[in-house]
Amino acid sequence: MNSNDKPAPKSAIARLVALIVIVIALFLVMKFLPVQQWLRTFSDWVGQMGVTGIFIFIGVYVVATVLLAPGAILTIGAGFAFGLWKGFLAVSAGSTLGAVLAFLVARFIARDKVEAIAERNDKFRNVDSAIGKQGAKLIFLLRLSPVIPFNLSNYLYGLTKVRFWPYVLASWIGMMPGTFLYVYIGTASQAAISAAAGGEAVQHGWQYWTFISIGLAATIVVTVWVTKIARDALHQTGTLK
Repeated sequence: MNSNDKPAPKSAIARLVALIVIVIALFLVMKFLPVQQWLRTFSDWVGQMGVTGIFIFIGVYVVATVLLAPGAILTIGAGFAFGLWKGFLAVSAGSTLGAVLAFLVARFIARDKVEAIAERNDKFRNVDSAIGKQGAKLIFLLRLSPVIPFNLSNYLYGLTKVRFWPYVLASWIGMMPGTFLYVYIGTASQAAISAAAGGEAVQHGWQYWTFISIGLAATIVVTVWVTKIARDALHQTGTLK
């Protein structure tokens, strides 16, 4: 047996198993508890707290990302609670920090096990090396075209050889189009509900609602277009078949 055939340390295997168990447990918790309703209630609550509510929202978004909670509900809720730009900034900060924390959890718990596997398998080592060299580009494209669910992908990227800061930058920029779309949906929903309830929004004329409708449609079109570009690029890199 040569040096490349050495079995992985038991501690590394144990940490990888622990990470898998944690992820499965979190999926089960999200499935069987009324998490979605809790997140909607939370969004309504922080929307009444001004600037303090924004910082609380960011902190909860970070925790929710690590715990694999459904981010779309919180993202739409940010637009509903804070409006377009404040909601966008809050979600961008929360999702990026959450992605970073999940990445670090996976990297420090199980990365050495992945390296042990790569040492014994030439093909796996070449793939791992390629991700390390082009990781930021691939992660950016995958963030634009979410082939892997966002919350789960944060842990998976932590197992790869991609460097930390390129991962952070690629994730932050790559998540922006989708974040803007969902926050915009929340903002438009809030305006529509306010109008239906006879609130201040009903005072706006047809120009306002035309702008809201066109803006939402344009945002959807641009997001779909960017996603298609990302998918085409991923096909060219061989990441997607």
